[in-house]
Amino acid sequence: MTKPELTPIVERRDVPWRSWAGGLSSALSAVILGLVLRRFATAVPVALGVSVLTFWILNLLPGNAAWSLLGTDATAADAAQLEAKLGLDLPATERYLQWLRGLLSGDLGKSLASGRPVTNLIAERLAVTAELAGLAVLLATVCAVGMALLAARTPLADRVGAIVSMVGISLPNYVLAIVLVLGLAVHARILPSIGFVPIQESPWGNIKSLILPVSALAFPLFSICSRFLRGDLAEQMEREGYILTAKAKGVGPWSVLVRHALRNSLAGLVTIVGLNLGPLIGGAVVIEQIFALPGIGRLLLQAINIRDVVVVQGIVLVIALITVSATLCVDLLYLALDPRIGRGRR
Repeated sequence: MTKPELTPIVERRDVPWRSWAGGLSSALSAVILGLVLRRFATAVPVALGVSVLTFWILNLLPGNAAWSLLGTDATAADAAQLEAKLGLDLPATERYLQWLRGLLSGDLGKSLASGRPVTNLIAERLAVTAELAGLAVLLATVCAVGMALLAARTPLADRVGAIVSMVGISLPNYVLAIVLVLGLAVHARILPSIGFVPIQESPWGNIKSLILPVSALAFPLFSICSRFLRGDLAEQMEREGYILTAKAKGVGPWSVLVRHALRNSLAGLVTIVGLNLGPLIGGAVVIEQIFALPGIGRLLLQAINIRDVVVVQGIVLVIALITVSATLCVDLLYLALDPRIGRGRR
């Protein structure tokens, strides 16, 4: 009787879950790459349209940079000489095309008032605006999450939160800024009313100089986010089946609220924050002027006052690109919070 042939055991190296994970990772990478490319493709016509509209509006305003720089005592001959020096005597279309050619080579032009490169002027002030807007978004989001969680659990906190949110939505940020200056800077003398301290000079001084402007800028965004999040949490706690399942398993009320309901509401919160980034940057322009912060918002107002078209165009273009980039970051956060969105797009 012959012995049966033994088949050699071959070690399997293809693990099914690893191949599945690799396929999912490749799909998400393709979705992210496509999303980035689409956003960049959108940014080009948006930036071009914003620059054309800005240039057209500024040219409709009476006067020009030459008259603004020379003052009311200037003669027509002096103004004509300065216009020729600054290139303002050229047709508007030619001046715009010159600026556009420089933009394609990475040059935003030179300021008509100071003669300095616009890129340097924006770079010097962009950090202040970025710190102001970033801290405002962070403060508004954290406070909105805390207020919404308390309102979802406590009726008294819900009523207080509703009143505070309605005040924040109705009150313009510049009015709130003036109230904060009068209350905490002029009368109480707790915080400085104007000025900015760089963080490299004094971290505590930097925080003190930004408390009032950040609070004024963040309060409207906090009001919108807190009411939206409160409503979304209430809807999930009452209607969603997974909430009822978690309660039936004996999970505590705070755990159900934070670990389950809040987690599924964060995508909607990201949407609200992303949609309000444009108004937030617009509000920063006024806030910087009130608190004398050396950001791009204050530079923009100064350039508009003296009809410095080149500086205005450069700042508006940068703000448009920041807004498009923020929209891209919101979409990427969607994928991080819920990868199923990426699989659906795939």
